[in-house]
Amino acid sequence: MHLAYPAVLAVLLFCTGLYGVLARRNAILVLMSVELMLNAVNLNLVAFDVWLRDTLHAGQALTLFTIAIAAAEIGIGLAIVLMVHRNRGTSDIDKLRDNAETAGPDGSPGSDGTAGPDEKAEAAA
Repeated sequence: MHLAYPAVLAVLLFCTGLYGVLARRNAILVLMSVELMLNAVNLNLVAFDVWLRDTLHAGQALTLFTIAIAAAEIGIGLAIVLMVHRNRGTSDIDKLRDNAETAGPDGSPGSDGTAGPDEKAEAAA
């Protein structure tokens, strides 16, 4: 097996994932793109492990470790995205950045002249 085939495939996967991270606005699609980038790295690790004929199979062992870390990352990431979606009503990254609460000089939200969440609740009542 030539090393160029899996290396080119890994580069294509990584570039596709990088494009997804930079161009997408949905947080779940960004997480999927990060997983695609990690899988490209895993493909490189296994390909170089086979190409070097490592007797300890260090590339494959590191790949298993990376898969375990990626599974934990996607679980925590999806939990955070679901919590943000419940609280804000959207998972659009640009809208989440625009809706960020700004803290005033004394550290309380809404000190910059805008109404904080407690003031909005009192005004609605």
